[in-house]
Amino acid sequence: MTRCPSLSIVVPVLDEAATLVARLQALAPLRQRGVEVLVVDGGSRDGTPALARPWADAVLQAPRGRAAQMNAGADAARGAVLLFLHADTSLPPDADAVVMQALAAGARWGRFDVRIQGRHPLLPLVAALMNLRSRWSGMATGDQALFVQRRLFLAVGGFAPLPLMEDLDLSRRLRAIAPPACLRQTVQTDGRRWDRHGLWRTVGLMWRLRAAWALGADAADLARRYGYRPRAGAAVAVLAKAPVPGLAKTRLAPLLGDAGAARAQRALLRQTLHTVRAASLGPLTLWCAPDVAHRHFQAWQQHRGVQLMPQPEGDLGRRMHAVVQHHFAVHAGPLILLGTDCPALTPEHLQQVADALQTHDAALLPAEDGGYVLLGLRRPATGVFDGVAWSTAAVAGQTRQRLQAAGLSLWEGPVLWDVDQPEDWRRWQQWQRRERMPSPADGQDAPS
Repeated sequence: MTRCPSLSIVVPVLDEAATLVARLQALAPLRQRGVEVLVVDGGSRDGTPALARPWADAVLQAPRGRAAQMNAGADAARGAVLLFLHADTSLPPDADAVVMQALAAGARWGRFDVRIQGRHPLLPLVAALMNLRSRWSGMATGDQALFVQRRLFLAVGGFAPLPLMEDLDLSRRLRAIAPPACLRQTVQTDGRRWDRHGLWRTVGLMWRLRAAWALGADAADLARRYGYRPRAGAAVAVLAKAPVPGLAKTRLAPLLGDAGAARAQRALLRQTLHTVRAASLGPLTLWCAPDVAHRHFQAWQQHRGVQLMPQPEGDLGRRMHAVVQHHFAVHAGPLILLGTDCPALTPEHLQQVADALQTHDAALLPAEDGGYVLLGLRRPATGVFDGVAWSTAAVAGQTRQRLQAAGLSLWEGPVLWDVDQPEDWRRWQQWQRRERMPSPADGQDAPS
């Protein structure tokens, strides 16, 4: 069994082909000492992922946005300590040692001092003021290479799905639990934004944005002022059966046996929840059958903070209807419902559905077998789940008819495949080998 690293470095990237290889090459000595490096791409169009692969332990995909990308990296990381490194920032050569020393001395999280590399002669003063403000306030920005114990990061819920200020928001929640270690060792960050937009203009804008955020301004509004296009969000409800032999994935039992089918369910559940968490769309609720008591469900709640709810009685339609009613009785935003059978589902698929629900009443990802992988709703729908011939090839077609009858506008995404039959299982195994994904039998199917 491969030994887990003590430190994992998560690097969110977007169109960084010009400089990323040199940045990652600088991390090679840390990798040789056992540090894990994960690159999380947000949809680059310049070949960034291919350039990164030789220099990283894994290159992942996540919806665009640093919060979503860093959450995806944290979810896949194996280290006991997480360090979030912007693609335009370089670590000191002994970063791993100084981080572990700080934690051994009692810190639970922290950051480095920063040095800004750029043309303007006053950039050293800007960096000094950033470091002083951070030391005085106990807050850290992403430029300062924030690091945190993995257990603490999970306990506070990771990065909030914010388009801006995600670093300060996380710092505020961490600071409420423990003060940061403010390391004197420096990271070097690229001063291109100060050079491009002007030093005083950039400094003034950032101070105004931070002041507005501290006074309660909406992060999405601030992001628009900063030039970002906010991502759409949605709550996500995952309906899952407990991985109990004889209850879960029974159609796989002829091939895998009852115990093997239960292990397959556990692996599918794990992959689905990792995918949803990596998308960082909004609140995640795991609706459990027959109840929330199974130890695997409890582990997701205890170690990952996933909210649990028991599935109500009745067929799938009644249960989905109850989930929808519960959501819209409490929340005003859209809801995405899905099961755990589709390993082909990606965070980007979920983001596409959330985006579609900004302009459509419903969104559907059909499945190859005539069902559907997920259904998104912007508002409650009457009769959508009534009289559907569940577990047949007619499910998606009947759902389309009911959505149309209810007067709901529908967006449809790509057709995906799910795992129900033995041939689906074999397809998944081939897909995992091709993508070099961990196997469900490798012991990695439980929350860590």
